[in-house]
Amino acid sequence: MAVTTDLAGDLFRVIGRFRRQLRRIAGGSFGPDRLPQSQVELLRLVGRRPGISVREAATELALAPNTASTLVTKSVADGLLVRTVDPDDRRVGRLRLTEPAQRIADRSRAARRAALAAVLDRLDAGERADLVRGLAVLSKMTLLLQEDR
Repeated sequence: MAVTTDLAGDLFRVIGRFRRQLRRIAGGSFGPDRLPQSQVELLRLVGRRPGISVREAATELALAPNTASTLVTKSVADGLLVRTVDPDDRRVGRLRLTEPAQRIADRSRAARRAALAAVLDRLDAGERADLVRGLAVLSKMTLLLQEDR
């Protein structure tokens, strides 16, 4: 049990530091005030998948539907997100970023990718293979956490 507890702590520490460092390098705040991470994650998702529904976004981000709806409402009020009614099903809200927010999202995504590509290029083949295996394990852990929810 102690090994698992230490591994869990190590996982939190390493992933947290990785995300913070990547944010520092890439920047990409969506406004003058720092937004909550859940709102930034929603905006990044919509930037990658314009037209995603509110429900799909909630599922993808593992958010309760009412939490996703609150984030969407705030993002619309902040001028970052546009919510439209799906022409085929008026009960479905479709999301896209405003043009200024899309430019910020694209710039931030490009900076993160460039930073990661530069670091990945500095790893040897064995380290990259370890990373691929580790990503498969993290993906499985994510699915297990979703099942436990």
